[in-house]
Amino acid sequence: MTDITIHVEVKVHPTENLEKVKRAVENVFGKVEYETRSYNNSCLLIAKTKGTEGLTKLYNLLRRERIRDAARAVFFKGLTEKTITFYLNKQVAYAEHLSFSSATAESPLGPIKVEITCDNPVELINWLAPKTV
Repeated sequence: MTDITIHVEVKVHPTENLEKVKRAVENVFGKVEYETRSYNNSCLLIAKTKGTEGLTKLYNLLRRERIRDAARAVFFKGLTEKTITFYLNKQVAYAEHLSFSSATAESPLGPIKVEITCDNPVELINWLAPKTV
């Protein structure tokens, strides 16, 4: 698996602490590069990382939480030609756990949007979340 890029976007509302939102992202993706942009009355936090190193924490969380089958279904549902798009609950990520979310937030603070782009996303899904049965 080569040429993997991970692009993460999170709206940070005025009532939220930017550092805590960054920690939520790092709890799932490890060390990332950040950029912030103004967005309405809040800010948009953009995080980027590359390669399987950027997915190691996610890989390990999927195993620890024993949710590979659920993750696999979410990944395939969000699969387009070369991109996998999915959403994570921000508060759960801050607590170092995983909970998949929808684009329209089930949480009032909104989800973490993740886009993983690579040449062979099916191979990547099979590595991240192989079938358990």
